[in-house]
Amino acid sequence: MRIGLLTEGGYPYVSGDARLWCDRLVRGLGQHEFDVYALSRSQHQEDEGWIPLPPNVRRVRTAPLWMAEDDEVVLGRRARRRFTECFGELAAVLSGASGGAPAPAAGPSGGGSTPEADRFANALYGLADLAREEGGLVGTLRSEAAVRALERACRAPGAHRAAREARVPDLLAVAAHLERALRPLSLDWYEDAGLGAVDLCHAASGGPAALPGLLARHFTGVPLLVTEYGVRLRTHYLTAPDAPPAVRSLLAAFHGRLAAEAYARAEVVTSGNTHARRWQERCGADREKLRTVYPGMDARPFAEVGESPECADPDTLVWVGRVEPAKDLVSLLHAFAEIRKRQPKARLRIVGTPAGSEGTAYLGHCRTLAAQLFPDEAEGPHADGDNPVSFQEIGGPELPALADAYASGAVTVLSSVVEGFPISLVEAMLCGRVTVSTDVGAVVEVIGGTGLVVPPRNPRALAEACVALLRDPERRARLGAAARARALELFTVEQNIEAFHGIYLEIVSRAPIRRVVLDEAGAPLPFAVPAEDHVPIRWAAPSPSLVTRDGPGWATGRPVRATAPVPAPERAR
Repeated sequence: MRIGLLTEGGYPYVSGDARLWCDRLVRGLGQHEFDVYALSRSQHQEDEGWIPLPPNVRRVRTAPLWMAEDDEVVLGRRARRRFTECFGELAAVLSGASGGAPAPAAGPSGGGSTPEADRFANALYGLADLAREEGGLVGTLRSEAAVRALERACRAPGAHRAAREARVPDLLAVAAHLERALRPLSLDWYEDAGLGAVDLCHAASGGPAALPGLLARHFTGVPLLVTEYGVRLRTHYLTAPDAPPAVRSLLAAFHGRLAAEAYARAEVVTSGNTHARRWQERCGADREKLRTVYPGMDARPFAEVGESPECADPDTLVWVGRVEPAKDLVSLLHAFAEIRKRQPKARLRIVGTPAGSEGTAYLGHCRTLAAQLFPDEAEGPHADGDNPVSFQEIGGPELPALADAYASGAVTVLSSVVEGFPISLVEAMLCGRVTVSTDVGAVVEVIGGTGLVVPPRNPRALAEACVALLRDPERRARLGAAARARALELFTVEQNIEAFHGIYLEIVSRAPIRRVVLDEAGAPLPFAVPAEDHVPIRWAAPSPSLVTRDGPGWATGRPVRATAPVPAPERAR
């Protein structure tokens, strides 16, 4: 089959989100063809270029979200009236005006339709239809007419308090954000030669990546699969806490409505863990559509370490990850001070690189704290001092590869206060290492009963768990072996690829074929199109008895009356 893979800020670019798992998925499903439709986030990302693509990627089409050239589309009077009505209705839903409730972070549980959801969908697809007819809405969405429509909605009766308090700078900020978010409306991706030619759209994330899938479904009936390893709506809340209340409220309403619409129209919605799945359900996803597909990790780089657990230093703790405040290394250092009192030979290796300027400043703070808590120790008056805490990065002479970091210690520690899917824990489990973790995100779901879990921001509990494992080598070995077995069963690339392959087949098997054969009475003839028509092979010629209804360009022809058995098309030789 042919898959339309929809990404935003990631694959096939060298840097970005979801790049690695998308590449593994495409390469692992070599029997299928992929068309990649990618939205880029920055000029830097585009300048870095693409990763090498496998031969089953047939085409790549890209569009920037970080800038947009004026489409120079001038709307006529009727088109301007339609735009004002559709955009004004969308703004009214966001502001709660005219009976529309302010869209919270979540839609109704269970995915049921509501009047506000219907109003949002009608407005969204109305704008999409107008953009398709006129050739784009980029300039119109950035126009004064859009800002005025937003202002009228915020001042209308029934608008909630935060919207009524919006000032001109707030309205301009919201209008600019909506223009960027709705930029896919103006793309030419939805024709029969584009997304209309695929059998399935797979959005690699929610938000902007899912919008082209919604439009492809609207225009051509292509089924949609949405995958979220990090729920975009949750990310929006975490990254925009300092915006003015009016901006925060209106944008939360928009992203909440867009997420609910994507969940409602998708055939299947997958998450990377139960934590994200609960968010999706709270945001309006139907429980019957939800599937958990764990991220796939390549187990090969960790196989040698996992099969040789005796290589670990029995007195060393290891922390691996991006250095940033959310990882709470300060609590880890204070916990290690308690550990040293009870295990004087204990050592701590912090392995990772800082995440941006904030991470660099945080790393400097942690180095200073470590120097204060653990002055350099020397065995004698003429020996050099040695600090029991070391800060290192992968790629040096001591730790040439990631597996070497986990191999250097007997216990792997995670001290985060915020975490999604803890990749470092899975890597440690593949290495056969026992873990001590804080109870955040999907930690408990990942480790099961193969490690110890403590409350976040609790150095004393973290220290007690680490000491218990440092003093009990048999327990470490037992839990480490169980952790490796669990990781190999649940978190490998192979299980991820197999799960998505099954979901693809399931969706296509129950999706309308979009090609019709008529019987003698002019009614559709059931089972007239063989299942082999889904196989992506090259036909010598299209069957004269098939017709496409807003479907792929290769399925052409006019409906005919079936007075005889429909001949099967011959394979090209």
